[in-house]
Amino acid sequence: MPVTAQRNAFKSGGRTIAVETFQGSGSSPRPTLLMLHGADGLSYNSQYREAARTVAAAGYQVHLVHYLDRTGEKRASFSTLFQNFMPWMSAVQDALTFAANHPGADHSRIGIVGISLGAALGLAVSSTDSRVKTLVNYFGPLPQGAIATTSRLPPTLVLHGSADPIVPVANAYAVEALLRQQNVPHEVKVYPGQGHGFRGAAEEDATRRALAFLQRHLAGSRAAVDSDPLSVGG
Repeated sequence: MPVTAQRNAFKSGGRTIAVETFQGSGSSPRPTLLMLHGADGLSYNSQYREAARTVAAAGYQVHLVHYLDRTGEKRASFSTLFQNFMPWMSAVQDALTFAANHPGADHSRIGIVGISLGAALGLAVSSTDSRVKTLVNYFGPLPQGAIATTSRLPPTLVLHGSADPIVPVANAYAVEALLRQQNVPHEVKVYPGQGHGFRGAAEEDATRRALAFLQRHLAGSRAAVDSDPLSVGG
């Protein structure tokens, strides 16, 4: 399916937040996804856009959100990570509103695909915002203190490498324990020997799992599953 890309923007906390929207042809309402990049940002890694195109080709409207615009950064600074986390969360919540109102979006079927820092934001936002119906967590840390004890996560897929030196695999098991505690539909896949980002067969398997999970829990029978590699890092 041919995929088009469009540059958009919305406001959050008085800041202009850029967002790149990817979608295939057709006008019927389609399931919608926010894609949240990792700490490396969007200036240094073209793989996020490639990933957004791959997911859009499977029948989704995908919004690649420049949430770092909220704090005026090109990449996340680990020295200010904790103080900036809440403003980024607010930007993601405003992105949900933007996505829900975007032409061609099905506002009842919105999910998040988060990578690393973006996955942590996805966990935090989806735990308190019922608009998020599905979450795909690519090697994200469990954001301590950002998930309320009374919250409930949506159906969640966790993908992690056993040898991740940046976000230890213990985070995947901590998220899994939380999902079990909440009795939320979930899947967890840990790839032996993989680090912070997947390569080769693990990358291809992660793509298939992500699209299959979105198909089951968000799209239903209205999105075709594409098996092209979803290449992400960060």
